[in-house]
Amino acid sequence: MKILLVEDDMKMAKFMVSGLEEQGHSVDHVSDGRDGLSYCMYNDCEVVILDRMMPGMDGLSVLKALRAVGKAVPVLMLTALGDVDARVEGLEAGADDYLAKPFHFSELLARVVALTRRHSDKTDVAELTVHDLTLDLLTRKARRQGSVIDLQSKEFVLLEVLMRSAGRVVTRTMLLEKVWSFNFDPNTSVVETHISRLRSKVDKL
Repeated sequence: MKILLVEDDMKMAKFMVSGLEEQGHSVDHVSDGRDGLSYCMYNDCEVVILDRMMPGMDGLSVLKALRAVGKAVPVLMLTALGDVDARVEGLEAGADDYLAKPFHFSELLARVVALTRRHSDKTDVAELTVHDLTLDLLTRKARRQGSVIDLQSKEFVLLEVLMRSAGRVVTRTMLLEKVWSFNFDPNTSVVETHISRLRSKVDKL
């Protein structure tokens, strides 16, 4: 597996690169957010491990820039900010998973493998259609009756999961796992909030 690590803490980076390479993965490391963004624009990788807190261009800005140009590479965000609000912010910006520092290497490895598995499990169709709603998976554009729907990154992923599951029951737990890849507090309203926001955008057309 080819992995890009964007981490400015050299000691931490050396630890992760060594561990991942011992597991047979190919790892490229950059220590700056701008270099990480540039790498992703011109090179292919299967997973990006992205530190959130970096000088210059931080991880959240890198992530938003990647998603804005349609880069769908799975991103695991690392941060010392372990509170739920920080995690939600990162996930809503387009992160596929979130891991708070400090962490055990075994958990990092398991999350990286899970991300690639979920990504590879998706079919290679370029477009999903349910009634008059169309989702272009290449351009990451949603349309209803020809009109473009302006969606945030997580809203797009949520809509994709719902459209792939059209005609089947999708539980709240399934959405948390598939869209946010994270075990939120059971009392969180993140699913309901996103569904309400998504429904209002789709139904107003």
